[in-house]
Amino acid sequence: MKTKILVVLAAVALLAACKGKNYEYANTDKRASAADTVGIAADTLFKGPDKLVKTADMAFKVKNVQQTGDSVSALTNRLGGMVMHHQMRSEVVNSQDIRVSDDSVLHVSAFNTSADMTVKIPSEKLEGFMIKVSHLGMYITSRQMDIEDKSLDYLAERMKTNNRREMIAQQKSGKITIKNPDAVLSLKDDLVDGQINNQRIDAAVKYSNISLSFHQSNTILKEMVANDDPSAYQLPFFKRLGMAIVNGWAMFTEFIIGLVNVWVFLLAGIGVWVAYRTYKKRYVPLKV
Repeated sequence: MKTKILVVLAAVALLAACKGKNYEYANTDKRASAADTVGIAADTLFKGPDKLVKTADMAFKVKNVQQTGDSVSALTNRLGGMVMHHQMRSEVVNSQDIRVSDDSVLHVSAFNTSADMTVKIPSEKLEGFMIKVSHLGMYITSRQMDIEDKSLDYLAERMKTNNRREMIAQQKSGKITIKNPDAVLSLKDDLVDGQINNQRIDAAVKYSNISLSFHQSNTILKEMVANDDPSAYQLPFFKRLGMAIVNGWAMFTEFIIGLVNVWVFLLAGIGVWVAYRTYKKRYVPLKV
């Protein structure tokens, strides 16, 4: 009862403040009528149903992340819900390359796979959904469910919406005069916002949001791949030996050809050497 009286007084104070700022009533009888209307609306709206918003989250370990994600999606559809978000990711923890042959490498990698999901489930089926999902995992890391009572928020928005709707109707009928035209637009926008907020609460009451996070043990993947190191590719020994003999002979022939190309310099060198030996024999005395 005290809560009802407080809400009525707050609504009357709101109307009085609006009157002093941008609104003007025709006479005191109409002000009293408006206050009585607010009181009646408050007494009626308090009898509405409770607005309980349920949310839940769960983290657990599974054997196979992909199969679990498919099972959760199928279960959500069977219960009349909807998958709002589904993300699966794999991260390489460690890797190693083992050389098997010159052109082949065994690539061994360990990677971790996990997934996040957000689903909407009819609120009356929330607990059953959580139980069935928990059976999909090996063990549960964390599990939580919260219930938030939005009844007073819903009631406040409905009372504000009714007040704004009544004021707009009185302004149209000429019972009150709004001095500032922008205030009329602001009043209508607030009316829309109040209706949308209550629709959000109704949707949250009807469908519960559940956040799921699950992962699996590290997976080892072995993959035979081609060796991408060019220096590792070499020909067999005997073929390389034969090619070395051929290349040596080619280098020898090129050397001979190079000497032939410089025959003039060789001939001049031989001449200088002969002249030097002759000069040394004739003009250099022998030592006794």
